[in-house]
Amino acid sequence: MAEASKMQVTDEIAIQITAMNKWYGTFHVLRDINMTVMKGERIVICGPSGSGKSTLIRCINRLEEHQKGSIVVDGVELTADVKRIDEIRREVGMGFQHFNLFPHLTILENLTLAPIWVKKMSRADADATAMKLLQRVKIADQAHKYPGQLSGGQQQRVAIARAMVTQPQILLADEPVASLDPESTRRVMDLLRQLQREQGMTLVISLHNVNLARQYCDRIIALREGRLVYDGPPMGLDNQRLRELYGTHSDELFMDHPPETPEPLFNPTLQLLAH
Repeated sequence: MAEASKMQVTDEIAIQITAMNKWYGTFHVLRDINMTVMKGERIVICGPSGSGKSTLIRCINRLEEHQKGSIVVDGVELTADVKRIDEIRREVGMGFQHFNLFPHLTILENLTLAPIWVKKMSRADADATAMKLLQRVKIADQAHKYPGQLSGGQQQRVAIARAMVTQPQILLADEPVASLDPESTRRVMDLLRQLQREQGMTLVISLHNVNLARQYCDRIIALREGRLVYDGPPMGLDNQRLRELYGTHSDELFMDHPPETPEPLFNPTLQLLAH
């Protein structure tokens, strides 16, 4: 069962999704999604591979475009209007499964890129903010190394710090521990929970592992074949309920790591815009 959150969930809406649909060509990947996320909530979106959980996360800050329905983030409807997209992305941080760090930049440079170019912060202020976050995630001594010199767990902590450097109101994390060993998984999930409590932000994570979701979230949203099939407290999604919802696919939701899927292409321009 998830621990009781120490930060207060408010009655203000952070994310409102109404009758949202998403297609890849003729493939209907998300079907009539309706969900409301309140400010201060810690939510896990779960489901087996191909259920649409990563796509849903990516639609919330327009890394993927939805074709029908509406997504409203912090009172701003997400449309094709570039100004609205920029406004939302200033308030939304994003963490990725494969870290998506710039390999040719140092850890410090990876963190300061968005504050300097997007927030127009001075380099000195950006460096100071970045170093505080690196100290917070306990890798300040790695600031002048390159991503390839760090372990997977360390790189994920860098990715979390980078997502936090612009002080977002909402943090989205797409399978942040899928490629990590159990000990690194625990450390990263502990870090996300602690940062969420301290910063007072809204946290939405996609995970395949239901046991992990039960431990770290206040609420679970479960998808199956692009449909929302459960939205409620972790205790309500017990093993029997999971097998009723997913049948033979339920076994995958108890695995430490999901089946291998191709790594997405890395678009540096898109990555910079996400911050």
